[in-house]
Formats: sequence, structure tokens, C-alpha cells
Amino acid sequence: MVKNSGPDNAQLCLLKSVADGIAALFFPSVEVVIHDVEADTVVYIANNLSKRKPGDEAGLNDLKQDPLAPVTGPYEKLNWDGKKMRSVTIATGNDDTPGYLLCINLSTAVFEEARNALEMFLSVTRLQPQPEQLFKDDWQENINTFLHEWIRQENTSLSALTREQKKTLVQNLHNEGAFRAKNAADYIANVLSLGRTTVYKYLREHRI
Repeated sequence: MVKNSGPDNAQLCLLKSVADGIAALFFPSVEVVIHDVEADTVVYIANNLSKRKPGDEAGLNDLKQDPLAPVTGPYEKLNWDGKKMRSVTIATGNDDTPGYLLCINLSTAVFEEARNALEMFLSVTRLQPQPEQLFKDDWQENINTFLHEWIRQENTSLSALTREQKKTLVQNLHNEGAFRAKNAADYIANVLSLGRTTVYKYLREHRI
């Protein structure tokens, strides 16, 4: 069965709008290509990343996937510039009418570059051990270490601590000697979003 006459039939017009919408939403990293299965040609490209043009041979005969499969992918492709793309192919046809293939091609280059930059920035290979003599009396770090280990064991987060948990934490910090430093009470109050008076109230209750 032959599709509706002309390239601008209702289905193709709808697919063009969908292609333009996807390309606009994910610009500049997504290209959307519409293939005519029966003619084995490219009929439309939104945000051209692959340097193809309408009328080019689609090469569907070389595809390993079934052109009638509803959705194929995601699978990986290599673009003309050697950069990787992840693709999903959506078929609109059936056994009687081959229809079109809507191919959504996502260039992953920008994400890979971001990942590589983060890995380089966060790499521990260039870190040196903390100077022991310089930081042996770093009471703030000692408080931070105890506090976040306590939070981890309680399976909670700093922002989710209840008033009762904060009270218990202040008292446990006292047991660890955290308040020996001159400004420890102010620091702990600030970290736990408590008033300094409240911190001392918790400590008084702990001593009773």
C-alpha cells in the first residue's frame, strides 16, 4: 500500500513538528531525523548534527534492527566528527504501510567532556596527606568528622535532624570533648542551626 501522496501528508507534518520540538528542547545536543522506510531516504532533519540532507539514502537496508519495531534502542553510533551519539529509533509503520522512522540522536560529547573534567578536578592522585603537625588540633574538623559519622549511623541528614536528635547530638559531642575549644559552642550552634542559648540548655540538661 502506498502512503498518502506527497511528502507533506498529515503523518509527516506531525512528525516534523515532533522533531522540531524535541530538537528545540534539547538544543544543541539532539538531532532528529525522519526516514521514509519505503523510499529508503532521509526526508527531514531537525538540528542537523550528522551533515546529512533530505533526499540522502537512509541506508535502512543496512540496519540490523527491524524497521517496523515500535522502539529500537538506545544504541550507540559514531558521528562524522568521531564523537559518540546515543540513538533511539521510533517506527510509525506497519506490515501494510512501511511509514517513517523517527531517529533521535543525542550527542554525548558535552556530557563526556563534563565527566572527564569532573574526574580530573576530583582526582585524588594529586592530593597530599594532611600535614599532621599543622592540623593536629583542628577542633572544627574533629567536630565535623564526629557529627557526620553520627548522622550517617542515624541514617539521616543534617537538614533533616529533629530537635530531639540535635539535643542528643550536642550531648554526644560534649561527651567527646568537643566543647573544650574556646568557640566550639558557637560553631556547633551554627552548624546545627541552633541558638547558642539552646546549646547550653541541652548541656545543662545533660549534666543534671
